[in-house]
Amino acid sequence: MWWKADPHDLHRMVDRVSSLYVERVHVDRDDNAVVFVNKERTVRVPAAMVGVLLLGPGTRVTHGAMNLLGDSGTAVCWVGEHGVRMYAGGLGASRGTQLLQRQAFLVSRTAERLGVARKMYSMRFPGEDVSKLTMQQLRGREGVRVRRIYKREAERTGVEWSRREYRHGDPEGAGDDVNRLLSAGHACLYGICHAVIVGIGVSPGLGFVHTGSAVSFVLDVADLYKGEFTIPLAFDLAARGRSDERDMRLAFRDRLVDGKLIQRIIHDIQWLLTDPASGQGNHEADDTERSELWAGASGTVPSGINWGSYGVVDDLQFGDHAVVTGPEVTTEVPQ
Repeated sequence: MWWKADPHDLHRMVDRVSSLYVERVHVDRDDNAVVFVNKERTVRVPAAMVGVLLLGPGTRVTHGAMNLLGDSGTAVCWVGEHGVRMYAGGLGASRGTQLLQRQAFLVSRTAERLGVARKMYSMRFPGEDVSKLTMQQLRGREGVRVRRIYKREAERTGVEWSRREYRHGDPEGAGDDVNRLLSAGHACLYGICHAVIVGIGVSPGLGFVHTGSAVSFVLDVADLYKGEFTIPLAFDLAARGRSDERDMRLAFRDRLVDGKLIQRIIHDIQWLLTDPASGQGNHEADDTERSELWAGASGTVPSGINWGSYGVVDDLQFGDHAVVTGPEVTTEVPQ
């Protein structure tokens, strides 16, 4: 293997610090620790104990630090202030694909995909049975729920509200103050969800409700939290006469200081993609990198083995090369 870390040396994601956000620091390496240096102090953190490292504004990172983080299976995301925007991200090669494979399995089968969509909607309608509803019925219920949230927040804050307005390509330029704040807040929430999704190794593009976009799953996940976070915050800011995008970005950042939202997103994604009936009732997937080879219907076999020495192609050896032949030709082949 071209990476140094042995999978057995890595900490499972469930045993790690879920995320670590840093800004205005120099990131370097000291043995097996990443070192964060600024004018006030130096902090060393074991790389294998961090699930996702979020690099905020003013951050410089060395090649050695990135090499260590990749070896440790730690995801790295370049984000805006306090993670409210997602600019780029990458995964180390020692990350497992169990959640990603499960996501692909679920999204590619109609019945299973509908089951995940229903689980998403059940989070928005606690105490209600949505197990028999179609996608059309679920969309209708969701539309009514969102309208009620807008109406409730308008009455609570005394802010005038008519309808949601959004202009593709210029979200902050459409509608009144509340609409512009909503667009800015949702963009912040998308950034947080995107960073978490990349960090735990699932695909941002394989959505269950949304589809056709490279961030469809990001939109799916973000919709679970708008009614609790960005919508009330937008109405609160509008009631105080604060209507700039920066106002929303800073206010949303302050809501994330305790780190509980990121923890919730991780837990909820794992719950959505795992199946208690298959023995994953604790909502935790085994993310250990196995580096196996697919063996068709029989499952998988270990990689890193020369299978030619196991009798698979022993009878096809020719000198220093393994020769793979096609079917025998019974008719004469023209010269």
